[in-house]
Amino acid sequence: IRWGAVCVLIYEYLPHELARLGVVAKAAGLDQHQVAAQVRLAQERSGRARVCPAEPHHLSELFIAELRRLQWERIAALMDRERMAAYAPCRDSRAVRYEQQRLQRLMRGVAAAERSGVEGPEISRHRVYRVDARPTAGCSGPGMPAPAMHLMAASAGEAAERAWAVHGRDGGLYQHGGYRIASVTQILPEPGELF
Repeated sequence: IRWGAVCVLIYEYLPHELARLGVVAKAAGLDQHQVAAQVRLAQERSGRARVCPAEPHHLSELFIAELRRLQWERIAALMDRERMAAYAPCRDSRAVRYEQQRLQRLMRGVAAAERSGVEGPEISRHRVYRVDARPTAGCSGPGMPAPAMHLMAASAGEAAERAWAVHGRDGGLYQHGGYRIASVTQILPEPGELF
């Protein structure tokens, strides 16, 4: 919850919820071979993320890749243990519990806002964006890193503004080598996941 002068912002989904629920949604109806293929892809993505440069925030490519990998591996193990021909989220007690926990978190946030006297707290459907920066012309050289970061925001434009507000000021990440924001990409949820 972010307390403001006018409204209280409550996130409908947090990054870890988006990652987990996105995998559950994507896995629905897949057979064991298809889930096994997704496990391998998630493991490869996680391996690639481990060798990427460290990001300035906890929310990172590695964090997201690990959440997804763990979720795919969990679903594969569940299907094997329960002998599921196709993954059915309604038969996955942990997936059901994740959704119940998310709804309880939302209800607690709304109740806390109401107790504080705020009427009509805003439930926001933020997404996770990857913001990539590149050195500006004349400042680039061999081996110049291209910093990336992941941020929650309501839109790609807001993600870019927040990244610049935090890292574009004097002494910030972007000032060290004369960087500019090159791209902003929605990472969570992926197309076809949730909303």
